[in-house]
Amino acid sequence: MLRIYLSNTHSINNQISITADKARYLASVLRCKEGDALVIFNGAGNCFKTKISKVGKKEVIADVLEKFPCNFESPVNITLVQSLLKGEKMDLVIQKTTELGVREIVPVVTERSQLRETRKAIRWQKIAEEASRQSGRSVIPVVHEPVFFQDIFTGNDLKGFIFYEEGVERFSDAVSSFISHPSSSLFIVIGPEGGFTKEEVELAKEKGLVVASLGKRILRAETAAIAAVTLAQYALGDMG
Repeated sequence: MLRIYLSNTHSINNQISITADKARYLASVLRCKEGDALVIFNGAGNCFKTKISKVGKKEVIADVLEKFPCNFESPVNITLVQSLLKGEKMDLVIQKTTELGVREIVPVVTERSQLRETRKAIRWQKIAEEASRQSGRSVIPVVHEPVFFQDIFTGNDLKGFIFYEEGVERFSDAVSSFISHPSSSLFIVIGPEGGFTKEEVELAKEKGLVVASLGKRILRAETAAIAAVTLAQYALGDMG
C-alpha cells in the first residue's frame, strides 16, 4: 500500500488536501489514480487510511476512511552521533540508520574530519523522511545541524558507545550492562574516515561513553555506523 508523510493532517469534511511537492510526487512519480488506497502518517504516531478521490499535480484529495494510532518504533531510543563524511557516504548512513530505527542523528566535526562544514541538513532531513516512509516507520528522525564533537558533551553525561579501532571491549560484552540497566536514550558515536584521536576518545570516556570495538577488522565509517546500529537494535531493540 502507498504511504506518504504529511505533517499537517487536518481534514475538512473528512478529506485531506495534499499540495505542493507531495502532490507532484503522488501524481508524477507514484502515478496515483482515483480510487487508490493511501496511508498518510503524520510523524506523531497517527496514521490515516484513505482513498484518493482527486489527482492533480498541484493538489491530491484523499478521503479519510479510518484514523488509527500507529507505533512501529523500537523500544530503544538511539541517537547516532556521526562524524561528517564526504560525498554520498553521509546520505547512505542517514538513509540506512533511519530504516534501522534511530530517533536522532547528530552530525559532528572531529579533529580528523575531512569535511569541516556543510549545508546539507535540509537534504539529510528529506532523506530521513523518505527512508521513514519507505520502511514503514511512524516517526521521522530529527537530523540536527552539524556541531563540533566536544559540544555534544556540554552539560551532559551520555549513555552509550563510542566505537574505536583500538577499543579493547567487544560490543557484545559492553552491551550486556545496558540489557540489565536500559537507558532512556542510547548514544552511538562513530568517527570519520580517519578515525577518532585518542584525546577525543578520552573525552567521550570521561563523559560516560563506553569505548567499544566492532571486531578485529577496520570498517569504513559508513559500514561501522550501520553495523553498530544493527547490533544495538538486535541486542536491545526490536530486531531478531
